[in-house]
Amino acid sequence: MPDYETMPFHLETERLLLRPWDPSDASWFAELLAERDGEPREVERIRTAITELLDATATTGIALLPILRRAEGDVIGYCGLIIGRATLDEPEIAYELFRHAHGRGYATEAAAAVLGAAAATGRTRLWSTVGTWNAPSLRVLEKLEFTRDRVTREPNGEVAWLTRPLP
Repeated sequence: MPDYETMPFHLETERLLLRPWDPSDASWFAELLAERDGEPREVERIRTAITELLDATATTGIALLPILRRAEGDVIGYCGLIIGRATLDEPEIAYELFRHAHGRGYATEAAAAVLGAAAATGRTRLWSTVGTWNAPSLRVLEKLEFTRDRVTREPNGEVAWLTRPLP
């Protein structure tokens, strides 16, 4: 396996800051997951999940990062790299935002910063997997020049596999 640099964990864009997780992020993260799934989450369980994310980051050198709006100072979601359905050599980019932050270009802006961070590690390709029903996420990936590799059928429906060379 090639040696990769550690991904930068503090990223800045014109409107956003991406930073490492903190246990205090548990309450908003629980809200985000509940907004997606329609089921409340226990904050203590989410704190444990954040600890697991931090442990995985220490092991892999890649991370999901909370996204904060600079002007407002509020957290609007997360974006980063995960192994997911891919590999550590060619990880997946992942992002999720609160609904109130949709449609303003934040996901594209955050993901573009993560692309730069991924390229800085020395990796040469990223993946993303998205439900084919998720047109907004597919548009974000299209803007970032991801191209469709294949579609697979999974229990929850069809999943598009997209890829992008780096840098």
